[in-house]
Amino acid sequence: MNFSELWNKIKIRKWAKYVITLVVFLIIYLFVSDQSMLQFVKRGREIRSLEQQRDTYREQTEKAESELKTLMIKDSLERYAREQYFMHEKGEDIYLVEEP
Repeated sequence: MNFSELWNKIKIRKWAKYVITLVVFLIIYLFVSDQSMLQFVKRGREIRSLEQQRDTYREQTEKAESELKTLMIKDSLERYAREQYFMHEKGEDIYLVEEP
């Protein structure tokens, strides 16, 4: 007995066979296959996450490039070194004032 004979023996209405076939197909399409809807949604979320990371890295890169341009000037470089790394010239005293 093959599948078509078994299918014909089942006592259900003619349109119900099409509905059952459609439901089985949808289940396979939505949940089982490699190109399923679940995978599609998962990849969409991953793409959005990666796009956010890309935007964050672009902002950081632009900020770093602007800082680099300002540090190309000697006075700016000296000021940055004094503020960030507490560097000083010989004979200078440094006083750190903490803001509340």
